Amino acid sequence: MGSIEYQASTKQDSEETLPSLIQVISSNGIKGFDNVEANNNPLVGLSAQDTEAASSDDGSVVMSCERMQSISISMPPSPMEAHLHNAKRVLFSDHGDTIITNGNPDHTAPSNMDSKQTKFHSQPMPTGSAYREAVNGGNLPKHPGIVKDKRYDSFKTWSGKLERQLSNLRGKPRGAPSEDGTAPNAEIETLPVDRYFDALEGPELDTLRASEEIVLPDDKRWPFLLRFPISSFGICLGVSSQAIMWKTLATSASTNFLHINLTSNLILWCISVTLVAVVSSIYLLKVIFYFEAVRREYYHPIRVNFFFAPWIALLFLAQGVPPSVATNLHPALWYILMTPIFCLELKIYGQWMSGGQRRLSKVANPSNHLSIVGNFVGALLGASMGLKEGPLFFFAVGLAHYTVLFVTLYQRLPTNETLPKELHPVFFLFVAAPSVASMAWAKIQGSFDYGSRIAYFIALFLYFSLAVRVNFFRGFRFSLAWWAYTFPMTGAAIATTRYANEVTNVVTQALSVILSSIATLTVMALLVTTILHAFVLHDLFPNDIAIAISERKPKPHRKWFHLRHGSSDTRDIENYLKFACSESKDIEASLGHPSSDTDRECKLPL
Repeated sequence: MGSIEYQASTKQDSEETLPSLIQVISSNGIKGFDNVEANNNPLVGLSAQDTEAASSDDGSVVMSCERMQSISISMPPSPMEAHLHNAKRVLFSDHGDTIITNGNPDHTAPSNMDSKQTKFHSQPMPTGSAYREAVNGGNLPKHPGIVKDKRYDSFKTWSGKLERQLSNLRGKPRGAPSEDGTAPNAEIETLPVDRYFDALEGPELDTLRASEEIVLPDDKRWPFLLRFPISSFGICLGVSSQAIMWKTLATSASTNFLHINLTSNLILWCISVTLVAVVSSIYLLKVIFYFEAVRREYYHPIRVNFFFAPWIALLFLAQGVPPSVATNLHPALWYILMTPIFCLELKIYGQWMSGGQRRLSKVANPSNHLSIVGNFVGALLGASMGLKEGPLFFFAVGLAHYTVLFVTLYQRLPTNETLPKELHPVFFLFVAAPSVASMAWAKIQGSFDYGSRIAYFIALFLYFSLAVRVNFFRGFRFSLAWWAYTFPMTGAAIATTRYANEVTNVVTQALSVILSSIATLTVMALLVTTILHAFVLHDLFPNDIAIAISERKPKPHRKWFHLRHGSSDTRDIENYLKFACSESKDIEASLGHPSSDTDRECKLPL
């Protein structure tokens, strides 16, 4: 009796044991695996009852595997074209076979193979030209490893249209979507100024916020033209203003004791011409090939002011031309250079005055001084050429808008945030406009009179108020836009030299030498830093994130377990639970049920 009960319990336990879903079977234990011989395993094709009957006498069960269809693939090196013409592929079904020869069904071919024990030879996988012709008629590129990145096509304008026209001539559809599903010729809408403030941060609004995304790849280095910003013209401003300063030092009576030769002026002027030509050529290529990037820079609230920089640099070159090159310039040059400045001012000043998204109280920043300085530089050059009405006109326009801009930036309206520490060097742009204005008015009037002295003293006070704040200019990284902040220091040195010609004494002469030395050392330090970042660190032109922000702010992907303590979502949940608990208490109180259980249910941990 005991043995019978033990066998019954053992049988019951074996029936309750669940079989495993995956059985590990060695390939050596299956006869006929991965070969062309017939499978002579007597267990293959047997039913479940027959399999149990085939068990050994000692209780062990012989494991077998019924293989309905087996495929063997061999890939020896051989000519591809010959195999492609002789290849036969078989599609299996439950009731029969269909042989496909050269891509077409062949119903005349004999089929005497068992559907449950089908064996066939597969041909080697083709590569090269034979593979392209067999798969898609040779439409694959000849160099599959070189794939053109189409993510930059949205920033191409004229060049992109030319490529699409050439694609149409080759028979490809125009405007076909790329791999990511975006059309290559899709036009990008004009970004509002609020989008730049929402998506960017930093001194020049060139750093992407953590919650934002860009439309260009952030995992690779962009083409050079896309990384070349409009602020590169600041280098031209810094060097060309140095050419004017050394010309003034060499020709002024108050600095004759320095014995400065005009050779320094000639060298700096030639360097300035080269820089202007190189930077202008590169940016012109950017206009031609990536006009969308230029358009985004124009709508950038800070970059738009640097569009005055190329024309101001040309005015500096005309003002600092060495006497050995030219003594008198034709007045037509002044009209040519001032026309684009006048057109830009109509656009920018009109936006300041008319209000809207780009009103002055909203977009005011120290870089707006670049749009003001052009008026005074143009007035100075025109007066030097003997013109009267034109220079006076631009001087009046510049004076009116500088007054408004100065008051707006000086009091920092409540609509504007406090400038970050990285933006402190741009405060020197406060010095530029009054310094150049003092020299322009002196040229218009013919002497350094009280009006010129008032403007000069304002510039000198602003210069000193910034120079004494040493800690004000520490702890921030290098930026290419710093070159635009060097010419205000040079302008203050030139104005001091002109003032020393009218009021000559030891103080004015020493002040002229000190300010000129500071300006020269600043330019040399920036030159060394620029060369270091360009040729050693190789980060002078990083990816220009400011032009690659998306049109719309990405939606946050919040989940209940990502809620921060004290956030608005957490407070909403708490208020809802409190309201639900209070409602349940009122209902239970009216029905006469205890509310202790409800209190315990409503106390949910957050």
